[in-house]
Amino acid sequence: MLHVTKSNRVPTGLSDFPEMVERKGKGHPDSVADEAAEACSRELTKYYLEEYGQYFHLNLDKAAYVAGQAIPEFGGGKIFQPQEFEIIGRAVDTVLIDGKIQQIPVRTLLRNTIKDVFLSTFRNIDLNRDVIIDARTKSGSVDLTGLYDAGLNMVPLANDTSFGVGFAPFSPTEQMVYNVEQYLNSDAFKNKCPASGEDIKVMGLRNGDQIELTICNAMVSKYVHDKSEYINAVETVKQAALEVCSVISCDHEVRVSVNTGDILEKDILYLTITGTSAEAGDDGQVGRGNRANGLITPGRVQTLEAAAGKNSNNHVGKLYSLVANRAARKIIDELQGDVVECQIRILSQIGHPINKPWMGDIELIPAANVNFDNVSLRAKEILQTELDDYLTLRQDLLEGKVKVW
Repeated sequence: MLHVTKSNRVPTGLSDFPEMVERKGKGHPDSVADEAAEACSRELTKYYLEEYGQYFHLNLDKAAYVAGQAIPEFGGGKIFQPQEFEIIGRAVDTVLIDGKIQQIPVRTLLRNTIKDVFLSTFRNIDLNRDVIIDARTKSGSVDLTGLYDAGLNMVPLANDTSFGVGFAPFSPTEQMVYNVEQYLNSDAFKNKCPASGEDIKVMGLRNGDQIELTICNAMVSKYVHDKSEYINAVETVKQAALEVCSVISCDHEVRVSVNTGDILEKDILYLTITGTSAEAGDDGQVGRGNRANGLITPGRVQTLEAAAGKNSNNHVGKLYSLVANRAARKIIDELQGDVVECQIRILSQIGHPINKPWMGDIELIPAANVNFDNVSLRAKEILQTELDDYLTLRQDLLEGKVKVW
């Protein structure tokens, strides 16, 4: 059932209600946990399909990223206890074929996948010294003719009674927060400022026409030889963020602060050896960071469901948030000028087809003098098309084309 609600809300970016927005960058421990969990889900699913031609049950949305101990200093420092990362969950590890049990190398595959994630995320981590990686999953045996195989070209049944949410468009504040982290963690910026580590958190606050960003950026000690070099690196981060914001700012006054916890006169600085707080201070866990659209937005529709690591075949807690965000963006793009803002909530019933939700609610803020019946009808059509195009989304997830954090 699809339903359209006409909203009387003021658009988020214009509201007098103070707007708060957060993004945890790719090197933040929670984001690393999300990325590793999703990569493990993706690579193990590929293995199942390549070896057995079907999806098997897996749920790898739990992880423990345990901080180590380190003492950074200008020009270097020492690692005393390595970080530890362990993926936890359920994954089929044996199958029965022609009466014979075959073992699936789940632990080896997952460990190698997590190592690849660390290598692609961090420039300054030594996997032989700085991190201990392991996988701990459990599973029973599954026959290839089991209930989980609904056919590769069929829309499966929902595995749970759960909901997903999405919205569009991003407000200027949201877009700034997202774009700033993306640029600061780009190769272009890292080549310009190698002292900037990957553990970056951007918090945005809009109060009226004023937008303030606070950036926490772990600095890499081997590129910082004294306090003046540290100050210069922080200033480089600040100026880069301001440049990104200037493209989006509209009529807002924008201010940027970086590493406000520093106490320079006491040499208390956000200095790390590896570029992440996980080397000494901050643990990580799946689902504690960015939502499926890449942001944490307490003033918007949200769900606590973690998207990363869940099964991409029929886990509605994951799939519905991705569908909702895709549909919301398409509604805004197609009905541009007629719809100012869109948010979507999709609720499943366990055992029912994924493309036939229990409820799909589309909330629209229409422009003035718009025929609401017409835009409502088109919004429903767009959402239903996205639900029916589920198999394309599943393939995009398998190919790593969809970010879930």
